Amino acid sequence: MRINVLGAGVVGVAAAWYLRQDGHDVTVIEAREGAALETSFANAGHLAAGSGPWAAPDVPMKLLKWLGREDAPILLRPRLDPALISWGLKFLANCTAARYAENAVSIGALCNLSVAETASLRQCLGIDDEFSPSGVLTLYSDAKDLEGAAAKAERISKAGLEARVVDHAGMVAAEPAIAHIAHEYKGGLLAQDAGTGDAQKFTASLAAACTQAGVVFRYSARVAALELHNGTVRGVKLEGGERLDADATVLSAGPWSVQLAATLGLKLPIYPGRGYSATIPVAGHAGAPKISVIDEKAKLYFTRYRDRVRVAGTLELNGFNPASPARHAATLGKLRRMYPDGGDFTQATQWSAMRPMTPDGRPLLGASGIPGLWLDTGHGPLGWTMAAGSARVLADLVAGRTPPLDATPHAPTRFR
Repeated sequence: MRINVLGAGVVGVAAAWYLRQDGHDVTVIEAREGAALETSFANAGHLAAGSGPWAAPDVPMKLLKWLGREDAPILLRPRLDPALISWGLKFLANCTAARYAENAVSIGALCNLSVAETASLRQCLGIDDEFSPSGVLTLYSDAKDLEGAAAKAERISKAGLEARVVDHAGMVAAEPAIAHIAHEYKGGLLAQDAGTGDAQKFTASLAAACTQAGVVFRYSARVAALELHNGTVRGVKLEGGERLDADATVLSAGPWSVQLAATLGLKLPIYPGRGYSATIPVAGHAGAPKISVIDEKAKLYFTRYRDRVRVAGTLELNGFNPASPARHAATLGKLRRMYPDGGDFTQATQWSAMRPMTPDGRPLLGASGIPGLWLDTGHGPLGWTMAAGSARVLADLVAGRTPPLDATPHAPTRFR
């Protein structure tokens, strides 16, 4: 088949690779001038096996408490936005204990599959994405959150990784660079085999492999509308009028998937959730961390690359409005506080991008309900983790094969 993939982030490029491996003629259409220049560009890089959804039982009260705080882990900017109201009501419905548990199981299964698929691609294609298997230490400043660490350890263990709860001494032994601040935390969860990597470098390398395999990339090409003929999507129309016909179209355009689907009258339950990051060069500083760390309460992920340290995370619900300078400053401030001698802060680079959030944290993966249109979007902050696994599942569904996991929980039609 001729297949158009809309979006060249890590999700779209992974989809293109797996579809091409099945022999399809694949064209990737991307508005930016290269691969992974939006949501996949400077994220935290944690391959988060055993992850759960953002919609959790304690989140509604926290949202109210955090209103107006520029450094809030989740910042809701109240506004008369019908899309936010509709999405928010569905999000709140998923904040029950039962729904959280159900969503965590489905998300965890896809994450586990995807981490394995990502590792396979890295090995088979010789991708250098600065992958580090040195482990990830999650820090808990709330005793109740620490109590839940055992359940997370169990989820991580199901992914074949070793994880254990550690006390203050164990935290500092795992990461000496946090010794000055360890007293602020109740304890931690050390996933010794968990890994991190640079999503942008991985995606760029995978895109190059796709090109060698025959995938065509159309960069700096903006899709104006999806083309519907006799009830079936038959391609896209670009801005400027050019049409690219196809037998199938895969929508992997991050939060912009909503606007593209709307050209067919299809409403996707996706809302943009802005994340922030700051990166500094280590530059010989003695206080740089050796492993990656997560501050669970702050929803911040600290990542050590070869010669860089990055902090990324948080969630801002404010539509497609510009990034907040105050949140940029707060993010960099958290990096400085965690690792005061971690690198050269005068050379800090800051970044922000919007992630496609679904109300239950599960992606929209599979047939859209409109013939010819497939969805592989809505991965939220887990696009880097879920991309390869989602691509594997999508390729199986397109080919009529049985995927390696039950794709029903991720069906795009579940909200209708």
